[in-house]
Amino acid sequence: MSEYTLATTVPDGVRTVLKAYPPHLQQLLYRRGITDAAAATRFLQPEYESQLHDPYLLHDMQSAVTRIESALQKSETIVIFADYDCDGIPGAVILHDYLQAVEHEKTVVHIPHRHYDGFGLSVAQVDSLIEQYQPALLITIDCGTVDTAAVAHATKQGVDVIVTDHHEPKDELPSAIAVVNPKVGTDYPFPDLCGAAVIFKVVQALLASDRRGIAPGQEKWWLDMVGIATVADMVPLIGENRVLAHYGLTVLRKSRRPGLQQLLRKQRASQPHLTEDDIGFTIGPRINAASRMDTPEDAFWLLASRDAGEAGACVDHLEKLNQSRKTAVAQMSKELNHRVSLETELPPVLVYGNPEWRPSLVGLAANKLAETHDRPTFLWGRDGNDFFKGSCRSNGTTSVVQLMNTAANAFVAHGGHHMSGGFTVVPEEIHVLSKHLNNAYETLGEAAAITQVPEADMELQLDDIDRQFIAAQQLCAPFGLENPKPLYTFVGVVPEQVTLFGKTKEHTKLTFATSGWAKEALAFFKTPEQFAVTPEAGKSVTILAHLEQSFFMGRLQTRLRIVEIFSG
Repeated sequence: MSEYTLATTVPDGVRTVLKAYPPHLQQLLYRRGITDAAAATRFLQPEYESQLHDPYLLHDMQSAVTRIESALQKSETIVIFADYDCDGIPGAVILHDYLQAVEHEKTVVHIPHRHYDGFGLSVAQVDSLIEQYQPALLITIDCGTVDTAAVAHATKQGVDVIVTDHHEPKDELPSAIAVVNPKVGTDYPFPDLCGAAVIFKVVQALLASDRRGIAPGQEKWWLDMVGIATVADMVPLIGENRVLAHYGLTVLRKSRRPGLQQLLRKQRASQPHLTEDDIGFTIGPRINAASRMDTPEDAFWLLASRDAGEAGACVDHLEKLNQSRKTAVAQMSKELNHRVSLETELPPVLVYGNPEWRPSLVGLAANKLAETHDRPTFLWGRDGNDFFKGSCRSNGTTSVVQLMNTAANAFVAHGGHHMSGGFTVVPEEIHVLSKHLNNAYETLGEAAAITQVPEADMELQLDDIDRQFIAAQQLCAPFGLENPKPLYTFVGVVPEQVTLFGKTKEHTKLTFATSGWAKEALAFFKTPEQFAVTPEAGKSVTILAHLEQSFFMGRLQTRLRIVEIFSG
């Protein structure tokens, strides 16, 4: 990154309309497209009752409710079939919690194995579920919209299917009893719910029809799962998602789930002060570790179990899996560094693979390689069904999607966005994948470039960061897609010290003399010489950074998270 721009300041007319708020909050609101008082109130004060949409507006919702009620009345076996990620698993917990609350005993939770089963519902899995459980009803969560063959097969075998999902539909919908998806039909006002939010809407609709002894408001305790999934699945944090994320975090800070409580204690995270960053860096990776390394049901029971002993065992097991994941990625990175060192000249696009690597782990290593060598990176492994699959990461200046589109003949499937993506390789092309992608790079030239330059919300002095400023930023949280964490520029700051920290001294810390609350700035996995300008003690620089607060080991920490350093 060699440059940035500064955002336009609030026009006088908008400043007058937003005069109830301090100037820096006006700027943050304006940057988020909020230019009137009513919109500001909705954004800053989300309301659960008035800002959530009627669940019955979702496609096929009445059919889904009618069929589930019938299964409850007849005491039929219901299989919950949920995706293995940090959206599907919390969604499975929500439906499981509801079915437990209405004392439906014939409930089975099945989560496919990422390595062996892949994404979505398959014919083979339908047969396996029928053989094991003889279900009358199968409910998908976070998958199923495009699984027409599997749904048709289940129906033919006498199993009714309700699809709850949020992925894009194809021209043909599956022949299910109901397809509940905000992207299907035109009646639902907000298309960007995550999978867990969709199943929460199903539960809301069921309760609106018949509460079955569930106390008014009890379902709000299940919003912790909606909050985790909404943040972790990176859906846009605007509109209804902002309300769900806001209240989801509120409930998460009070959640009574013993597994969550023990996990947070183990990580020395303060539950009453949880933020979206804690979901991203503490909760999410451990849920995902179960499917990346072992069986995803382990993560489900961590969240769903009401027994402290069982939940504690799940926490310990997932922590071991997460450490195994880190070890595997570290070993992969070591092998990659060796292979890179053997290159006489690095190509513009780095492409490496190993049939022994798990595809679910290569994205983590690709990110590191792309950063270290400033090149788009494609890594692949082989899954449990002998498919060559991989992940790619941009270096920030080249679009990996453009590269894949240009080399499309090398892939069975590919997708993503400019910064990252995933792919499955045609078997006979696996050993020439590097040639295809580097040829694509040469062919595209400037057309492969990502031209977007980061835009800072405002310019600040370190002394500006006080209690009021931090409180204003927190009102705009939680941050995520389409509500990005504010980015600030600090011009002419002089660090007192520039130090390295961490076991292998791979992180950078700058300290300042300031009356403001942020007396240090950190960058993880980046050393001083890797910035556009190398910071030195006593020398003026310009810092582009986010402002963050966290509670660790009972202590409040306020600091800058460095994005880039320029000449000052």
